[in-house]
Amino acid sequence: MAAADDALLTAALKYAGRGWPVLWLSRRKRPLPNCPECKGPGPEHDMEACGCLVCHGPYAASTDPNRIAAMRAASPRGLLALRTGAACGLVVVDIDPAHGGQLIPDLMPPTAHVITGSGGLHLYYRHPGVRIPSTQGHIAPGVDVRGDPGYAVLPPCLHPRTRQPYRWAPGHHPVEMPPALVTASLPAPVVVPEFKPVGPYRPTSGITSPTALLDSLLGKVAAAPEGRRRATLFGASVGVGRMVAAGALSARDGYEALYAAGIAAGQSHRETHAAIVGGFRTEGVTP
Repeated sequence: MAAADDALLTAALKYAGRGWPVLWLSRRKRPLPNCPECKGPGPEHDMEACGCLVCHGPYAASTDPNRIAAMRAASPRGLLALRTGAACGLVVVDIDPAHGGQLIPDLMPPTAHVITGSGGLHLYYRHPGVRIPSTQGHIAPGVDVRGDPGYAVLPPCLHPRTRQPYRWAPGHHPVEMPPALVTASLPAPVVVPEFKPVGPYRPTSGITSPTALLDSLLGKVAAAPEGRRRATLFGASVGVGRMVAAGALSARDGYEALYAAGIAAGQSHRETHAAIVGGFRTEGVTP
């Protein structure tokens, strides 16, 4: 193993000693690909509990020295990263000047930070205890939030394009994430409209209050614990698909309500769309 690789592994073990779960990325700052068994898992697959070495991106992060070394061996030329969010007690705000990102002093007080290899900043704040989704450009252009779950490249990695190092700025410790930044990082609340029955809906279908049932299903998605959100969204989609099949609401309204709930719960567009389509098809409904 080259000296630079030794330095990365040494750093990884030091971070893990602080209780920070770490993982290895590809040379392009992307998570390593899933194994064949995990490439297309169903909604019942628990990414948090998956025992595969590098599957599911930040969910593969660990503080186990042996596991960290094994991940490193699987990606000998990859980059070291932190799993952000409640798992490590930190939220990272990623400011990328190349995409218009700027420090917003009213939201972002001085804190521990990394100067990235591309000239940006990673601001480290203590996790506020409420789920902070990972977002891109939600606060402002060029400002991304690495939350629950997410990942951020760690020093002393070299940026894959500039070959400049990521480095800690001296003299700061992570401070509490301020309330204004927490609020700015959260998605807009999901608004459940009062749906009117469509088509041949009849109360004898067993759905006495479509609005209350929909509200209940969306509430389950919002309350699902990390690692179970995709499965919960799929289950809610089955329930909404059943409502659509009964004529209790339109497929479009059902899809839009589920999509908003899935994104608010931190699922990607692809994950959210796939879960809704799968749930609807279980009930013979086309979104």
